Amino acid sequence: MRILLAEDEKQLNHVLTVAMTSQGYDVDSTFNGQEAVEMAQQKAYDVMIFDIMMPVKDGLTAVKEIRASGDKTYIVMLTAKSEIDDKVKGLDDGADDYLTKPFSLKELLARLRSKERREDNYNTKKMQLANFFLDVENQEISSRNSVRLSTKETELLQYLLLNKDKFLSTQTIFSHVWKDSEENENIVWIYVSYLREKLKAIGSDVEISGEKDGSYVLQIQKG
Repeated sequence: MRILLAEDEKQLNHVLTVAMTSQGYDVDSTFNGQEAVEMAQQKAYDVMIFDIMMPVKDGLTAVKEIRASGDKTYIVMLTAKSEIDDKVKGLDDGADDYLTKPFSLKELLARLRSKERREDNYNTKKMQLANFFLDVENQEISSRNSVRLSTKETELLQYLLLNKDKFLSTQTIFSHVWKDSEENENIVWIYVSYLREKLKAIGSDVEISGEKDGSYVLQIQKG
């Protein structure tokens, strides 16, 4: 699971990064909200953890911008303030959960494990981009017409849609969509090829760009 941590207290940032990395999580850390927004635009994350009080751009503003871009990544807010209004504002601005400092590392790690177990509960079941629609539950895509998808085609397309306009490496896609599968990373190219044909078949304005063994990005066709 890839995590973005935005915390300006250097010691706490280090402790959290070490703790999460020791549990097998891939952690990118930053110390200000502006850089966090830029990282969120460039990479796909499973969880983002934001302190509220940060330099350059505070956590609440950063979360608001990330949500405005259509990013639905699960977000946890960290705050030294215990007032209920701060917690409510954080949730209203787009956060999914919060922890009030000081908090237990065990509690944070337990919440991350819970997020992993319940990952499917946070997935959007009906998604849209331009003239393209994905019905996750019925495994169907539609535009000028419609076509059914296999389970893995649906999971791959959903992951690409959740991270539209972000270049995702073959390794990143494989680890998220195929997880503990006995397949190798070549399967990603095969399924990307399947989806390209189906997107073309329904007359969609959405395309998957990228080459075999490289990175792929789902975006609206240019021109």
